[in-house]
Amino acid sequence: MTTPTLGVALITKNAALRLDECLASLGFADEVVLLDSGSTDDTLAIAARHGVKIHHSEDWPGFGIQKNRAVDLLATDWIFLIDADEVVPQELAASIRAAISNPQAEVYELNRLSSFCGHWMHHSGWYPDWIARLFKRGSARFSDDLVHESLRYNGKAARLKGELLHYSYESYSDVLRKLEHYSSLGAQQRLARGETASVGKAVTRGLWAFLRTYFLRLGFLDGRAGLMVAIFNAETVYYRFLKMQRGRYE
Repeated sequence: MTTPTLGVALITKNAALRLDECLASLGFADEVVLLDSGSTDDTLAIAARHGVKIHHSEDWPGFGIQKNRAVDLLATDWIFLIDADEVVPQELAASIRAAISNPQAEVYELNRLSSFCGHWMHHSGWYPDWIARLFKRGSARFSDDLVHESLRYNGKAARLKGELLHYSYESYSDVLRKLEHYSSLGAQQRLARGETASVGKAVTRGLWAFLRTYFLRLGFLDGRAGLMVAIFNAETVYYRFLKMQRGRYE
């Protein structure tokens, strides 16, 4: 009986900051492919040092479609998706290998632990964060969303042991950059679905995002980082609806 093969796919653009640590944690995989969208930093050099199979994309269709493109570059029995700012600890790596050796499902979820400017978040709606990332070839595809894409599949996913470490926001400048980027993509995506916006909706939805994060999702238990995340969520929602109302994303 042959051992099932495992491939890892990731997409990048100027992702050098954590990429070395990310790729170093993928030794449990049989193959790793990287689909790059025009990096100008050390991303490609780091990938080459790790023996990753590098591919290039001339356009940017959105996160969902780009991840499906990366998946299609693999011919392995099982596929694991990872972002360049994520690291797989040994416990999770062992759990992944065990799952594909004796599969109980075609899709598996893992729990992701994320950091915000150096603080590991255990509340604020960030944890627990069960996300589907491991699947048998042909059993799942990512949604075509520009941002906040998700893995679509039939049936119920099983769960893996261990946590995926996610270095999501490294600095305050990183927070501001992603706020601008995600609010723009969110505005485009909602307008494409025919949704409408107003200044009043921007204010009320932004306020609700803060209250939900800080109080309902116990963000106050994350201390200063929880307050920062609540403000960040509120601002992202506020600017998303303002950009929708104006029809401008720059």
